[in-house]
Amino acid sequence: MKAKSIKGKTAAEIKTELEASMADGFTPTLAIVFLSLSREIESVSGILDDKGITIYGATTHGEFIDEELGKESIAILLLDINRDYFMVMLEEFPEKNYREVTQAMAKKAMEKFATPAFLIAGSNMETDAEQLLFGFEDIVGKQVNVYGGMAGDNVTFTEQFVFTNEKSSNRGIVAIVLDEEKIKIKGVATCGWKAMGTAKTVTKSEGNRLYTIDDIPVLELTKKYSGIENVSKENNALAIEIATNFPLQLQREKGAPVMRPGLLINWEDGSFICSGSVPQGGKVRFSLPPDLDVIDKVIEGVEKLKATEMPEADAMIMYSCAGRLVSMGPLMSTEIEGVKKVWNVPMVGLFSNAELARATDGNLEMHNLTTCCVALKEK
Repeated sequence: MKAKSIKGKTAAEIKTELEASMADGFTPTLAIVFLSLSREIESVSGILDDKGITIYGATTHGEFIDEELGKESIAILLLDINRDYFMVMLEEFPEKNYREVTQAMAKKAMEKFATPAFLIAGSNMETDAEQLLFGFEDIVGKQVNVYGGMAGDNVTFTEQFVFTNEKSSNRGIVAIVLDEEKIKIKGVATCGWKAMGTAKTVTKSEGNRLYTIDDIPVLELTKKYSGIENVSKENNALAIEIATNFPLQLQREKGAPVMRPGLLINWEDGSFICSGSVPQGGKVRFSLPPDLDVIDKVIEGVEKLKATEMPEADAMIMYSCAGRLVSMGPLMSTEIEGVKKVWNVPMVGLFSNAELARATDGNLEMHNLTTCCVALKEK
């Protein structure tokens, strides 16, 4: 498999870069496209479609092909995979029947490949990404490889899109289905946030709404342990400060904990709307504000993946939480550069609303404040 990465600010720039990349006879069959909501989806799709290139695309909170972070730009990974080794599907879920939709996608994938793997992207803030993952597991089995992220919208949290050659959706899922008998795919999800204090019990919750921990409203408990002084309705930046600096870590019986930051505050009862489900009776711990160790942990996780499971790669995809960008700012360039150096192959990445991958030594999960790195290698 040969791969090349290109980027640009406009569809016209992408057309020029695409033609330059193909000047030596390179003939890509698949494009992974991450672009700003303000860029031209239809124009970019048309350019790629004219070349007969199949598209897997998502809007972002930021995009990159190297350590230079893009803003309102277009980043593309071009791959020349044999067309018999992959297919792309886009399905919508206006009825919010997430699990049923991905069950149907998995059944279709199993008709073509005995061992399918999936690179996915979903849109809409209401989407229950965990249910999307469960649908793939139901049909393919617990061992299925699924990696991806939820589309972004320049951190406006208004409307996100996934798209392919002729269709886009603000309430849907796009998936690259890969034949694992022909394409090796491995990934790792790492956050690096350090936990503090002892594990506490979720005493009241409903889905992703967290009311109390140890019978104390979660807002009150967060105020106590975070030391944030201006905990008031008038502090418009409070929710993002809590989410990016003092997120909760949900403990799992198997595997590493997953991040569950509070995204919205209910001032009437001191509850949080979290990024994913927080089961009643579950155990949580607070996190310390991030430091440079957070970046080191991600790079170490990718280096371990190379050493133990993926010694070589042809291409790489990186799904990184927008919350990491908010927390670490320009330091994210250091993380991206460090990750890319592990295999030093063409790469594309986006800042996402959530990351979808198997937790370390655990199950498929929806993650937050996490970086999910995926490597591909033709067998």
